[in-house]
Amino acid sequence: MSGLRDARVLVAPLDWGLGHAARCVPVVRALLARGAHPVLAADAGPLALLRAEFPELEHVRLPGITVRYAAGRSQFWSMARQLPAMVRSVAAERAAFDRIAAGLRLDAVISDQRFGVRSAQLPSVLITHQLFPFTPFAQNALRHLNLRHVARFDRCWVMDEPVAPGLAGDLSHGTHLPPNVRYIGPVSRMAEGAATPRSAHRVVAVISGPEPQRTLLEGILLEQLATLPGEHLLVQGLPQRPGTRRIGRVEVVGHLTGDALREALLGASLIVSRSGYTTLMDLAALGRSALIIPTPGQHEQQYLGRLHARTGRFLVQQQHAVDLAAALGRPHASPKASTGYALLGAALDELAGILR
Repeated sequence: MSGLRDARVLVAPLDWGLGHAARCVPVVRALLARGAHPVLAADAGPLALLRAEFPELEHVRLPGITVRYAAGRSQFWSMARQLPAMVRSVAAERAAFDRIAAGLRLDAVISDQRFGVRSAQLPSVLITHQLFPFTPFAQNALRHLNLRHVARFDRCWVMDEPVAPGLAGDLSHGTHLPPNVRYIGPVSRMAEGAATPRSAHRVVAVISGPEPQRTLLEGILLEQLATLPGEHLLVQGLPQRPGTRRIGRVEVVGHLTGDALREALLGASLIVSRSGYTTLMDLAALGRSALIIPTPGQHEQQYLGRLHARTGRFLVQQQHAVDLAAALGRPHASPKASTGYALLGAALDELAGILR
């Protein structure tokens, strides 16, 4: 084996929403371009998304923890109750990975935010944008624990610009970084390939993430879209629930593959989405602004909303005060699209060097 050619590389995204799986798509494509054999490892919606993008690739089910949000604006007690299970999930994830690893004949592992998916016998890479996560309690202690997990990997690829604030701000930039950290720039499946904008939909809303907040936002958007002139599209972020239905002026679809979603977003007068980090990378890749709505009580999304309300890259509204008509009435400056994956290529070349 020379470098990555013919290398069997496990790609395992976290299964909180679809963002981690979506941002692994360009990583898988880059591996394929180098002659590697990616093996997809995920569960539920993330596995469905990856299989839709790469139906020909080998895949394995690797369960993770199911996190459920509260229906209100605060997630403090909900997260506090689930924290012990989250901590235990790393060990459970490691045990599940150990059970399947030998049979997969792997040469390397790429884990997107799954700390238990690594091997002392194989080059192991962690993908993240959260070196310094925001938490509702014990933030300093949990950040220290997070960096300890990061340091256990051979490499940590941070999907953000090396110079602050980038797209993730204080989440990905700070001092005293582990020596294995490499910034690979924002990475998005939306940056790849040509697309013809489809102008069939005035508003395109793309939602995903933990329940019940995903469903609550869907209800708010459907109610307001029904009152707005034009034809609209709502993508539910449910790849395991295929199909399309129409509710008045709104076409509702469970999921769109990357090419179809790119076309829809480029043709929209207004894009509506959560402020999840993968979504922000997608919008940056397309050179589009959007109305972003942080998940209530989700500290990372709330921070990213505050950050980009200051940078002016996006219009930010809170879920309890969504006003699509007002958002449509505001002019939207479209930032320059981000292109090029030189840093990702350099990181893959470094991984290839470890395999030799």
